[in-house]
Amino acid sequence: MKAVFFDMDGVLINSEIFYMNGTFEWMKELGFKGTFEDICTIIGTTLDKTYDMLYDMLEGKYPRERIIQENDVYFEKHPLDYKNISKEGAIETFKALKDAGYKIAICSSSPLDNIKHVAEVCGFEPYLDFVVSGEQFVQSKPHPEIYLHAAEVLNVTPEECVVVEDSEFGIQAGISAGMIVLALEDKRLPNNQAKATQIINSLSEVQELVEKYSKKC
Repeated sequence: MKAVFFDMDGVLINSEIFYMNGTFEWMKELGFKGTFEDICTIIGTTLDKTYDMLYDMLEGKYPRERIIQENDVYFEKHPLDYKNISKEGAIETFKALKDAGYKIAICSSSPLDNIKHVAEVCGFEPYLDFVVSGEQFVQSKPHPEIYLHAAEVLNVTPEECVVVEDSEFGIQAGISAGMIVLALEDKRLPNNQAKATQIINSLSEVQELVEKYSKKC
C-alpha cells in the first residue's frame, strides 16, 4: 500500500447526521411523507444528484430551484462548525500515515471549495497530497473515476490504495476502482456497508489495517 484516500463527510467530520436530520426537517415542511431512511439515500452523492433525488421524493410538486432554495436557506440558518465536529482521531491518523510514508488524499462528493475549507479549519491541510471533488467529473460516486483519478495524480496503482468511506455509493466507488475499502460505521445512519473489505469503528484502526494489507500484498 502506498496511498490512503479518505471521503470527508461522515468519515473525517461528523456532518452526515446533521445534514440528514436537517434535510428531513425541511423536506417534511414541503409535505414529504417518506422516512428518515429515504432521505439517507442521498448520502455520498454530489449536490446536483442530491437535488434530483429530493425532487423525485417530492414527486415533482416543486421546481428544482425551490428545492435548492429551501436547502440553502435551512443550512444558512443552521451552519456547521466544522472544527468542532472533526472526527476523533482524524489528525492523529493523518500524522501516523504521513510519518509512515503514505500519500494521503481527500476524495469527496462535496464541492471543492467546501472540502478545502474543511481541510483548512480542521487542520487536515498539512497532511494532504491531493484534494478532489466528485463535482469535477461527469459521473461521481458510485462511479470509480474519482478514486482512479486520485491514484493517477499520485502516481500509484489502484492495488496500492486503501479507501476509507462510509456511504454505500462511496464504498462501491472504491471497490469498482479495485481498491481496498474500509467502511467507518455510524450506527445512527442506515448506510449499507456490506460490500466493504472491512468495517471499522474508528479512524484509529486505519493505520494498523493499512499496514496489515501492505504485508498481505
